[in-house]
Amino acid sequence: MIAIIDYRAGNLTSVARALDQLGYENKITDDPDTILSAERMIFPGVGAAKATMENLQKRSLDNVLCKFYESGKPMLGICIGIQILFEHSEEEDTDCLGLLHGSVKKYPKHNGLKVPQIGWNEVAQVRPHKVFEDVPNPAHFYFVNSYYPVPDMMDAVIGKTTYGIEFCSAIAYKNIVATQFHLEKSGRVGLKMLDNFLKWQVDEGRP
Repeated sequence: MIAIIDYRAGNLTSVARALDQLGYENKITDDPDTILSAERMIFPGVGAAKATMENLQKRSLDNVLCKFYESGKPMLGICIGIQILFEHSEEEDTDCLGLLHGSVKKYPKHNGLKVPQIGWNEVAQVRPHKVFEDVPNPAHFYFVNSYYPVPDMMDAVIGKTTYGIEFCSAIAYKNIVATQFHLEKSGRVGLKMLDNFLKWQVDEGRP
């Protein structure tokens, strides 16, 4: 069973529908025992870093996410789910989970650049990983974000995107895969990448 973390955010049902379409049993849940017993975990959603961390902490889900990471089982972060994995976000000066070394920054003002970024943008694969298997390079995915991750661990970056600046849009480290873009909203290539994650064995393509 695949656990989809329920922290009262939007977009969770879109992820569940994508998993249903791919034929994987899944459950949207905030129950710690259910999450920790799952084969894999997905932390999706949209929203602000501070509110997300507060919702996680109210339900002790911050500790559950850390325990799941320590278990070594595959976990996937999507959109706010990649940002919360880092140590700190500039969004309301928020301390995050710290499972990945680095921070999250707001897009700089740049020649009329619209923030948030909303829509399709290109992701270039910069390091091979099983989650990109049979995904075109580059490929277009759907983004909704005002902030972007800045990893300290550059050897873990597997995808980059340009929106005013070049930034990390996909990362893989140990049993974590995370994307700034929405796999569940990215059509055929998004579903393929999601399916690849659900088949991925952690020792494959591990930095």
